Amino acid sequence: MSKKYLPQNFLNRELGLLEFNQRVLAQAENVTVPLLERLKYLCIVSSNLDEFFEIRVAGLKEQIKLGSVSTGPDGMDARQTLRLVRERAHQLIERQYHVLNDSLLPALAQEGIHFLRRTHWNDAQRAWVKDFFMREVMPVLTPIGLDPAHPFPRVLNKSLNFAVELQGKDAFGRNSAMAIVQAPRLLPRTIPLPAEICGCPHGFVFLSSILHAHVGELFGGMEVLGCYQFRVTRNSNLFVDEEEVKNLRTSLQGELPHRHFGHAVRLEVANSCSLQMADFLLQQFSLSHDDLYRVDGPVNLVRLMGIPNQVARSDLMFPPFVPGMPGILQKKGADMFKALRKGDVLLHHPFQSFKPVIDFIQQAADDPSVVAIKQTVYRTGVDSELMEALIAAAQRGKEVTVVVELLARFDEEANINWASRLEQAGAHVVYGVVGHKTHAKLLMVLRREDGKLRRYAHLGTGNYHPRTARLYTDFGLFTSNEEVCSDVSEMFSQITSLGKAGKLRHLWQSPFTLHSQVLRAIQNETRLAREGKRAHIMAKMNALLEPETIMALYEASQAGVKVDLIVRGVCALRAGVPGLSDNIRVRSVIGRFLEHTRIFYFRNDLAHDVYLASADWMDRNFFRRIEVCFPILDAKLKKRVIDEGLSIYWQDNTQAWDMDGEGYYRLKTPRRATPKCAQSLLLEKLAALPLDIEENA
Repeated sequence: MSKKYLPQNFLNRELGLLEFNQRVLAQAENVTVPLLERLKYLCIVSSNLDEFFEIRVAGLKEQIKLGSVSTGPDGMDARQTLRLVRERAHQLIERQYHVLNDSLLPALAQEGIHFLRRTHWNDAQRAWVKDFFMREVMPVLTPIGLDPAHPFPRVLNKSLNFAVELQGKDAFGRNSAMAIVQAPRLLPRTIPLPAEICGCPHGFVFLSSILHAHVGELFGGMEVLGCYQFRVTRNSNLFVDEEEVKNLRTSLQGELPHRHFGHAVRLEVANSCSLQMADFLLQQFSLSHDDLYRVDGPVNLVRLMGIPNQVARSDLMFPPFVPGMPGILQKKGADMFKALRKGDVLLHHPFQSFKPVIDFIQQAADDPSVVAIKQTVYRTGVDSELMEALIAAAQRGKEVTVVVELLARFDEEANINWASRLEQAGAHVVYGVVGHKTHAKLLMVLRREDGKLRRYAHLGTGNYHPRTARLYTDFGLFTSNEEVCSDVSEMFSQITSLGKAGKLRHLWQSPFTLHSQVLRAIQNETRLAREGKRAHIMAKMNALLEPETIMALYEASQAGVKVDLIVRGVCALRAGVPGLSDNIRVRSVIGRFLEHTRIFYFRNDLAHDVYLASADWMDRNFFRRIEVCFPILDAKLKKRVIDEGLSIYWQDNTQAWDMDGEGYYRLKTPRRATPKCAQSLLLEKLAALPLDIEENA
């Protein structure tokens, strides 16, 4: 390891991810958060942990398997990291089920939302459950008795299964002591009971409870000694050698089914599971006792995410809101191209609507003057108006070019399907550049005006995904600035064609210039501070891990630069360490919306440079992805980004977590100050703008 990367100056990535989930879980514990939203936060932690084990823990295990002794900047190798990860993960999961059982379920019961345990069923409930089992559950189950003719079945990643201990002989005289029952994915994991049966407005029974109660029906004449739910999490990394394959899409389609049966990395069992059965299951999945997680409740809490929709209690949810609309676009059917010729338009999601982005593409598809549309697609969802508009544009004979990132994790199948439909419609579909994920959010429209072609562009920090645009904070910029649009055009040429990268006037681009430009901007602030001038860096991102950037920030701090970082997730930089990072603050904001915006601000001797980006400050974003970082050139919009994306988050004293020098986070509390929540303030400011209504009157 290089001497400049002293291990004590860096925090561990995997442990940082678990620390982030501790902050999310705190939202489930927070009694000021609406009750059903607290349940959602609990589910989000489970979903995050699933991916953490599928990707991060799986990666650690692969390193150990290959005998890797390499270390990260924090100085820990894979074995050391995995040992600490297991310890922290067990603590986190234990806390999670404690929140479920001791806090959320009692609070839900007080609101008439009950999860009925089988030990508490009355006769009417017991009869209803049995009828449901015989009609809806038993016909689709295929119990598998384990014997030489029936080996242990293949168990899908994250599927619900039951291990059953038996005694006695079956119809063929076989003396099998064990069986596996796999719950088909089509079966709901929480079953609502009629109100007259459950005796409350909303009563639910877990599928696991129903199976436990009636598993004996599957093994006639035999005695059930024990029935235990379990779930295995598998390595979900896809292994596609991009250098070797001739057709990435075809190869990826062949690899996707294997994701369900990768190497096991975690086993979850009910806490009642016998030691004998737990040992047997661990053996089947080639796991150690450190990989066993006993839980006091359902093994898959993610399935509770649907409960809020089933009970329809708006009083227990965040209040609804209508996203705002910039005044120039408020008029129904507003001409997007006419508006952009007047100046740049900035959207701040989810406080402002994503609809203008959809309108922009739909108008381009319908407009006979539009000759070409180019767009990057990373995540867009299974059902997308944007993609349908691109297909319509291609069918109308326009030149449509779509860069589809097939390796967008867990969205591969949806992207393959869209790529196929786009090609069938006549669009040009490319899959980016081998070895570099296309993560940039770019959209360009070429329109013939007065005999000349004029370019319009949209650049964003988030995906072209209408649903997540209601859940994630992101900025999007519409512009017809010719120099910026020329840069966007050059980027599309680089991605779709061959040749050397051309010089860009305004955009910073990975893997070519983004890292060096970020370092240059940080170093410029360092120089100004050493000259006795005021220097200030503010940045907001999802993750901060790249060591050279962190070292540059340490140097800036030591020179007297004020460095304010808002990092939602994992941050390897230590804040506030005397002599190292005295002038650096790190804050994480966890609220109603997922903080997803990437903003970079450099005071630059009163030039106040403001950039928005698709990239975090991570190795992968700087060196292994195609990313874009774009400036805000309009002075009014620049001020908006600073005010709405940065300053207001430093005023937050209800949902902000500040890092200490050890890498632990402490929640800000208002104490005597007036409580301020950045996201709530932005909703008040942007979701209903009287000024816009007046302008449009």
